[in-house]
This record gives sequence, C-alpha cells and structure tokens, in this order.
Amino acid sequence: MPKRVPPLTQLQIKAAKPKEKPYKLADGGGLYVEVMPAGGKLWRMKYRQPDGKENRLSFGSYPDVSLVDARARRDATRQLLAEGKDPGRVRTERVSHQQAIAANTFEKLAREWHRTMLGQWQPQTAHDILHRFELDIFPKFRDLLGHRDQAAGCP
Repeated sequence: MPKRVPPLTQLQIKAAKPKEKPYKLADGGGLYVEVMPAGGKLWRMKYRQPDGKENRLSFGSYPDVSLVDARARRDATRQLLAEGKDPGRVRTERVSHQQAIAANTFEKLAREWHRTMLGQWQPQTAHDILHRFELDIFPKFRDLLGHRDQAAGCP
C-alpha cells in the first residue's frame, strides 16, 4: 500500500527555500514540487507507464501553475492512466496535432494553390494575383487570427 502523504499548502510552497541540490515537496498521488537551486519551483508528476516503466511529466512552474491547477492536471493524468493510456504519449500526440493544424494556414494553402495554377496563367496574371494576396488578403487574415488568439488568452 502506498505511503499516505499529507497534501501541500500554498504556505509550504511559498516558504520553500532553494538548497544546494534540487529537492522535492510531495503533494500525493505522484505530484510534487521540485525546488531548484536557482530558486525555481517546478510542478512534476511521477507515474508508471502501462508497460511498467517509470516516467515523469512536467506541469509548469509555480506560481504560473497554481496548486489547484497542478492537482487538476494530476487527476486528469491519473484518469488517462486508469484508461490504460500513457499520458506522455497523449501529450506528445496532442502537441503534434496542434502543430499540424497551425501549419495549415490560409496563406500556406493559398500559396500552394497559386503554385498549382501557374501553368494555366500568364506570368503577369500570376504575379498580380500573388501580389494582391500579399498586399490585401494575407495581412487581414493574420490580424483576424491574432485578435482571436488574444481573446482566447493565447500569447
């Protein structure tokens, strides 16, 4: 049976001082704060993969990730483990998927379309179309996407 660890408090985390070597403050369920020699405090979770290998996840730095948020991420990770999924692999796949979506921008697709149409247009027509896209359309789409990302709280 695992050892019962009393949960951390905000006060304990704030009061943790750096030492010569990194050390851990356990919160339970595999979640802990790693206090670094430089003074940084990082949320981490130790877990066993479905195949039995030990692994760690990082949830971010304290106070950027609060105690409540770190516990919520721990619970979500434990749910994935209960479903027989490797949380590290799930995170990697999600990031790859988001990068693939980000790579399919309107500008990229429009430039690909332009390249495929080059053989059907006169050189001046091809130049004019691309120039109009660059001058009028691409900046507008960038502005629209930038405002949406800011509204969603993205950097």
